Amino acid sequence: MKRVLITGAAGSIGRCLRQHLQGVYDELRLADIAPQAPAGPGETVVQTDIRDMAALEKAMEGIECVVHLAGIPVEGPWETVRDLNIDGCYNAYEAARRQGVKRFIFASSNHAVGFHKRENLLDDSVVPRPDTRYGVSKVFGEALGRLYADKHGLSVACLRIGTFRDHDAPLESRQLLSWVSHRDMTQLVQRCIDHPEYHYIVAYGVSNNRRSRWNNDGVAFLGYQPQDDSEVFAEAILAKGIVEDPIAARFHGGFFCPLEFTGNVDRID
Repeated sequence: MKRVLITGAAGSIGRCLRQHLQGVYDELRLADIAPQAPAGPGETVVQTDIRDMAALEKAMEGIECVVHLAGIPVEGPWETVRDLNIDGCYNAYEAARRQGVKRFIFASSNHAVGFHKRENLLDDSVVPRPDTRYGVSKVFGEALGRLYADKHGLSVACLRIGTFRDHDAPLESRQLLSWVSHRDMTQLVQRCIDHPEYHYIVAYGVSNNRRSRWNNDGVAFLGYQPQDDSEVFAEAILAKGIVEDPIAARFHGGFFCPLEFTGNVDRID
């Protein structure tokens, strides 16, 4: 994989990947609807709206691997989630197919499985349990990836990303479980780009946190070896004495779970 496209390159993870992957590949093409810094050596910057299929196809010309980060990164109204994370995600997969892209790395989220109880250790085989409309959109993207892998032969990696922050540190107790550092996020994406062969995989974007509840044994062949552990921040975070919302504390999805919640937590097995 020598020519790599990143959609959503102006976002937090996109900027991180741009910084750390510059010069690693023959071409790093950076697409976003938002303004970006001018292209550096080995880079191409393109302004692209993922709702525009023709623009996406043009952005993917000659590309071998797509890292699809574009979309709304939080919960939002259905219309926004649908337009960007459902229709936009479909456009990205389909444009990749039409342009003969070999590999597609999809930025999924832990919120695709957010309503699993936190006491349960999660691996790549657990059933989807989205905690929001946003989480539903990530389940959709994973399912679409499976379709394009099986039906069209696209090599697909879906990354259930944990807590990634610009300041590169966790802020509250749940993030001691879910935090992924900048260098670990970069390493995981690069492993997914560079590995010679896989069909369809699901991996958790999480650092080597002592408190992590996510298991990547199913994708050990990638060679992903996270270097950072949120435990170095634990004493300072726990000293704040902030009590997590009781519904949030029950589930992997944390504070996404009580948003608009009108159900009965005792009926969620």
